[in-house]
Amino acid sequence: MFRRILKWTLRILALLVIALAIFLINLIWFRPWSLNLFYEKVFAQVLFEEPELLSSLGLVERFGITGHNGKLGDVSPAHQQRYFDRARKNLEDLHAYPLEKQNPSQQLSTHILEWYMSREIEGEKYQFHNYPVNQLFGVQNEFPSFMANTHRLLAPRDCEYYQQRLNAVGTKFDQLLESLKLREQKGILPPRFVVEKVLVEMNNFVTQPPPENILATSFKTRTAKIDGMPDEQRATFQKKIETAITDRVYPAYHKLIDYFTALLPKTTTEDGAWKLPDGDAFYAYALRKSTTTTLKPEEVHDLGLREVARIEAEMRTLLDTNGYAGRPIGEAMDALRKDPRFLFSNDDKGRADALAEYTRLIDDAIERCRLLFATVPKAKIEVQRVPVFKEATAPGAYYNGASMDRTRPGTFYANLRDMNELPKWGMRTLAYHEGVPGHHWQIATAQELKGLPQFRKLIPFTAYQEGWALYTEWLAKEAGWYDGDPFGDLGRLQAELFRAVRLVVDTGIHSKRWPREQAITYMREKTGMGEKEVTAEIERYIVNPGQACAYKVGMLKIQELRKRAQAELGTKFDQRQFHDVVLKNGALPLEILEEQVVAYIQKTK
Repeated sequence: MFRRILKWTLRILALLVIALAIFLINLIWFRPWSLNLFYEKVFAQVLFEEPELLSSLGLVERFGITGHNGKLGDVSPAHQQRYFDRARKNLEDLHAYPLEKQNPSQQLSTHILEWYMSREIEGEKYQFHNYPVNQLFGVQNEFPSFMANTHRLLAPRDCEYYQQRLNAVGTKFDQLLESLKLREQKGILPPRFVVEKVLVEMNNFVTQPPPENILATSFKTRTAKIDGMPDEQRATFQKKIETAITDRVYPAYHKLIDYFTALLPKTTTEDGAWKLPDGDAFYAYALRKSTTTTLKPEEVHDLGLREVARIEAEMRTLLDTNGYAGRPIGEAMDALRKDPRFLFSNDDKGRADALAEYTRLIDDAIERCRLLFATVPKAKIEVQRVPVFKEATAPGAYYNGASMDRTRPGTFYANLRDMNELPKWGMRTLAYHEGVPGHHWQIATAQELKGLPQFRKLIPFTAYQEGWALYTEWLAKEAGWYDGDPFGDLGRLQAELFRAVRLVVDTGIHSKRWPREQAITYMREKTGMGEKEVTAEIERYIVNPGQACAYKVGMLKIQELRKRAQAELGTKFDQRQFHDVVLKNGALPLEILEEQVVAYIQKTK
């Protein structure tokens, strides 16, 4: 009897193993039977081939999957091509699921995924039209920043992974050099200023004694917080890290330095995308992808000019009533920027005071948001200084999202390189944009959505994400957060003017062939922003064509949709419901966002 039961038990187990094997083979190598599984397959394919992204998200560590934390992403041309080949296959598979058999949530997911993959595939012919080593977000400066701020250090195993990643830098940089040389063969070279800046940055990086390098100092600071690790083990790890910096990291950087030193004489001062092969068509594509609209470069340029004029008129009124009547706007804002009333001391105390003020503004905004939003995300946010090694070329501020397991909060990074660039009247708007209710609120809300495919929580659409952050600056004004603070409101308007100016200078550089100096002069004259800050901004637009146009285009679309909902719903309009409609589908192309808002209006009617 026992043998018979054992025999049948083994048969059942064998059948289960076979069924599981068939399921996994179908899931991995073929089109899954289930559309929901297909969504997750597409997401997992990308994620598990990008170990640094997987570490950043913190999705799988809770299940004991940690091996990716010892690896670096593949940046070779072959890996890049595999991405496009897979995207074409996935789009073909997506079309095989009958749309009429999908529920409304699936139809929206399919619509979003189809839009995204189609734009990606459209860009295959331009896949080398970029500069993977640049002064802002290049492989060479993202790596130390990632290791210092994102690579998790919670246990001894994480320390081993840290060392493995340092040891893998040579391979990654060899792949990078292969892709750079391929671009060179195609006539795709960065502007001269980019090469000059990255050479200064990399040379400064490798001249530091290894114990003083951010890779070593951040490791030491963070491992000191690991509970239960013996001091002897901590010291042993520290020695291994410093050795890896000397033996693996610095030689990899020196190879990159040698390449760019030899490349420098071949570069030119031509900055725009127009100089690249088929450059005008590439820039039109970059605008479509970034703005998720069909606006042409000329239309974006004209839109920028109109918005600049409108915002200047509002600023003129505020300046005239607050002691700056008759003074040109740029000149008045420049004077306000230098006014001692609005400056922190340009020292460590001033930097600490600024971080404390940003934290206060965000804490206050979180409380105020309860009146504007039905959904409150759970993820925490903290304020940090931009790492010193990259602050010279970094933007004024940026945001990194929280890990999905909440072991790392969302982080608002403030650039404190020069406190004279940080007038107090501009801080409120920056805190709202980068933190709450801007990027942190939107990204955390998306990450915490239930019942949606993972890609819906993480897919990037710049026009939506940046448009939302800019919309929240205006929303704060509408909600009375600037009441009694006319200079803060001027800061808000200057920030909006800055985004409108971006439409003009980005299209000016890449479509109208403006030299860098002309774009810098225009932005300085219009906004009154500091020269170093403006220069860093213009140089950012040069290495990332079209992206800067997404902000204002996205803001205007969300405002347009809100006005439409208010006009059609009248007293039935509830901004808390409207914000849920905008936020609770995750990031969307603007045309799909409009479809969702129109459906909400019809349903509410």
